[in-house]
Amino acid sequence: MSKSVKDLMKEKSSRQKSLQFTEKAMPLFFLACAIISILTTFGIVFTLAKETVTFFDEVPIREFLTGKEWYPFFKNDPSFGILPLLSGTFLIAGVAMLVAVPIGLSSAIYLSEYATERTRKIVKPILEVLAGVPTVVYGLFALTFVTPLLQTVIPNLPIFNALSPGIVVGIMIIPQITSLSEEAMGAVPNAMREGALALGATRLEVALKVILPGSLSGIISSVVLGISRAVGETMIVSTAAGSTPKFTLDVTESIQTMTSYIVQVSMGDATYGSTIYYSIYAVGMTLFLFTLLMNLLANYMSRRFREEY
Repeated sequence: MSKSVKDLMKEKSSRQKSLQFTEKAMPLFFLACAIISILTTFGIVFTLAKETVTFFDEVPIREFLTGKEWYPFFKNDPSFGILPLLSGTFLIAGVAMLVAVPIGLSSAIYLSEYATERTRKIVKPILEVLAGVPTVVYGLFALTFVTPLLQTVIPNLPIFNALSPGIVVGIMIIPQITSLSEEAMGAVPNAMREGALALGATRLEVALKVILPGSLSGIISSVVLGISRAVGETMIVSTAAGSTPKFTLDVTESIQTMTSYIVQVSMGDATYGSTIYYSIYAVGMTLFLFTLLMNLLANYMSRRFREEY
């Protein structure tokens, strides 16, 4: 039985009212989500800052920033110089970037400039599988496979060292650098490729002399974000790098990073309210500030080297 015109008008009016309510409600929902995100950020910063101030009431900030010894568990004369944790963190990040940047950029160039559409649909998901592997699995992989493999080349390499987890952290962030760099290269107009090829350039020359400079801002951002990821990695270094804070740049030695120290203390090695307990907040604040600076640097580099087409 067909509906009357009056019934159809009522249904249309009801749908319009529902649509108007949705249009008014959704901006408020989005605003609430944005406010929650901002308040969460402020809450994290406030908590870190508050406990860090308590730590610096007991340990001079100069000793913390310039000390070359980190022995917080010594009962008689504890040392809270963060330089050994910083050097261990940067050592892991440095090794990781030496692995991730060449492989990641090479993969991005292949996917962007050489691979067919069918190959790209096969290779890219396989690369992104690496991003879905749990980091604790990467840590066990570094400890039980990569380290014994390296020991065949470096006989005196200890079971806990900076080289093995650094390599595996680099493998872990390859998908991030590849994906972001490939997207940046894909944003370069085809007219630039075709123009360079028309002038007699080879595909390799087009990739290295046209596409890379044209997508430099995106590539730099991907590398800086990769460094941030390497600096903040926890489980791989906690599993395979050891827990020996040393102010060294020797990749064959056992070291400790800021994140692995936080894990060590958080597992119950410190009494609540003690100086060691508050030290994890000071280390966490240092890590937070460094990550923040890296993200700001990535944004600056992106704006500084951006090419508009």
